Amino acid sequence: MTATRVLVLNSGSSSVKYQLLDMRNGSRLAVGLVERIGEQSSRLVHGERVRTEPIADHEAALKAVSEELAQDGLGLDSHELAAVGHRVVHGGIRFTEPTVIDDDVLAEIERLVPVAPLHNPANIMGIRVARAMRPDLPQVAVFDTAFHTTMPEHAARYAIDVETADAHRVRRYGFHGTSHAYVSRRAAALLGRDPREVNVIVLHLGNGASASAVAGGRCVDTSMGLTPLEGLVMGTRSGDLDPAVIFHLTRVAGMSVDEIDTLLNKRSGLLGLCGDNDMREIIRRTEAGDAAARLAFEIYVHRLRKYIGAYTAVLGRVDAVVFTAGVGENAAPVREAAVAGLTEALGLSVDPELNAVRSSSPRLISPDGARVAVAVVPTDEELEIATQTYALVGKK
Repeated sequence: MTATRVLVLNSGSSSVKYQLLDMRNGSRLAVGLVERIGEQSSRLVHGERVRTEPIADHEAALKAVSEELAQDGLGLDSHELAAVGHRVVHGGIRFTEPTVIDDDVLAEIERLVPVAPLHNPANIMGIRVARAMRPDLPQVAVFDTAFHTTMPEHAARYAIDVETADAHRVRRYGFHGTSHAYVSRRAAALLGRDPREVNVIVLHLGNGASASAVAGGRCVDTSMGLTPLEGLVMGTRSGDLDPAVIFHLTRVAGMSVDEIDTLLNKRSGLLGLCGDNDMREIIRRTEAGDAAARLAFEIYVHRLRKYIGAYTAVLGRVDAVVFTAGVGENAAPVREAAVAGLTEALGLSVDPELNAVRSSSPRLISPDGARVAVAVVPTDEELEIATQTYALVGKK
């Protein structure tokens, strides 16, 4: 019997998200989350079942996951399991596609830790444990950065001394790549066209947010850079910022590098502007007349509009602007405000009734006959990871 199942693992510093998918039809056989690893109050949520018990480390977490899967007849020892697909945040410029993990690949992922200190170490822990549990099974790394490695050098380079940049791997890498790849391809399908014929701007708007310019299925620019801090205003991250702000805060406020890092990554963005990083609450407060929430909303949308305009110029021709992720899929006021007044200049507008519809399906929200389509395409990063993993190992 041909193995058709892929287990997708997304290992964080204190969590493991997982899904088991059947690649014959993309259906989900199991979905779960282990959280608060290393605490007494650790919790495993597997479908409708919940376990609350101390889970010491990632090894214990994956053993608990294996037990839950086995209880449903889906154990990790099943001959129907084709591979484990691992989300790895940073692949640098070497990893441009999904890659079967061996010792050399794992060593290179470790060498990239300095440019992804918050993410790659956790990804590595998940890989090590999964390899130990099923050493006979292909383990595949799918990199957040891979989709963006098609950016030309003039988009990927910062204008700093080349020798310094190369010595320390300082360049623009981009993130959310699995989402941008999946959504740009689904957007082309929604338009009834081949992805190679379509230019799209993808706006991945969650607590983390990024934009990409995709020409003929290939990323030519993206808003995140060396780290996920650059670009759009996010839930707790500042996005684009004059780098001299860091020097100013060091000299004038006496803040350390670590304090500024925390400020820009965890105490900025929407949270820093108005005390909330939940767009639903910000919209509610705005509608109630809250001035701080309204300003935060306006700053968020202003940055969005700047990137839409910039990427229109980069692409030259835009066939669709696509909203995805939690905010992009659910916050109709954000979508409306992002394209308001851009009909004449850029051909962008939304139909109020279509924009108000809530649906889990890809859909157009622009009026009939619009010069540029505006769409909502729910992202599915786990399915994309599983698809890329199975394409690599499923026929072997």
